[in-house]
Amino acid sequence: MSTRSDILDRAAELRAEPGVLDRLRAAQGTRVVVVRDRRIRVADRAVVRVGAAEVGDAEWALLGRDADGAALLLASVPSEHESIDAAPDETWLGLREVGGLLDPFEAEIFVTAVAVSAWLVDARHCSRCGSLLELRSAGWARHCDVCGAEHFPRTDPAVIVAVESPDGERLLLGANAAWRGTMYSCFAGFVEAGESMETTVHRELAEEAGVRLRELRYVASQPWPYPRSLMVGFRAVAADEHVAADGEEIIDVRWLTRDEIGSALAGKGPVGLPSQSSIARRLIEDWYRDGEQCGALSERSEAK
Repeated sequence: MSTRSDILDRAAELRAEPGVLDRLRAAQGTRVVVVRDRRIRVADRAVVRVGAAEVGDAEWALLGRDADGAALLLASVPSEHESIDAAPDETWLGLREVGGLLDPFEAEIFVTAVAVSAWLVDARHCSRCGSLLELRSAGWARHCDVCGAEHFPRTDPAVIVAVESPDGERLLLGANAAWRGTMYSCFAGFVEAGESMETTVHRELAEEAGVRLRELRYVASQPWPYPRSLMVGFRAVAADEHVAADGEEIIDVRWLTRDEIGSALAGKGPVGLPSQSSIARRLIEDWYRDGEQCGALSERSEAK
């Protein structure tokens, strides 16, 4: 059981209980988070909970316990499902739209619900023999009665890295072709078979921006359920200032000064930045704040 108030208690000990989903769906006080098309209703900076009786056709899973200990379920409903509580479509939001509105507890509920819902929708047949799978472990596993295979929600590791110049005064960002030059961000890529995360960082930066790195260090990670990633964030220092976009996935790379990053964070250009919901934004903001702190320390030292 989780002991921190900002971490979801997933009640894993209940998953093996026979009929636990039916029991909780019938129990008074059980709350349900509904996911439709990988979107969730959000109101007043919180994920909306409804009663189980308000949900019709759905696939179910146990999310855990709410902040006050009440049972919390996931209902993954079809795309054509009528809005719960007659809620308008614009109240169903994706993670990028939610941005930094949710506190850590609500954000974990949101991301977990979307990730498990996507798995329930995408993994209905056995990848080994093609047979229809049986749901088990309160929505956290599927079993194939034909070949005996067990299937679980997948998490694919990916790296994302903020690269600073050798003098520490500029940050390297790239524009993905899919963004059509409207946004610049840190560099990212999936870990390939046989790679460590550190090896992936070096490979991705060499492939996408022609950059050699040094002083690589881990910062933080973030689950990102599009489709089922775990983004592992790093910071690194470039060995030199030579850069070259690959021209396919990355159409442009730019060294941005601290002032330019500050302007971009304030929404005044010269480039667009990732949303506040992403670890890419955190890596950029952390680099910018570190420089501000160093500058303040330097000014105080000179004043003495």
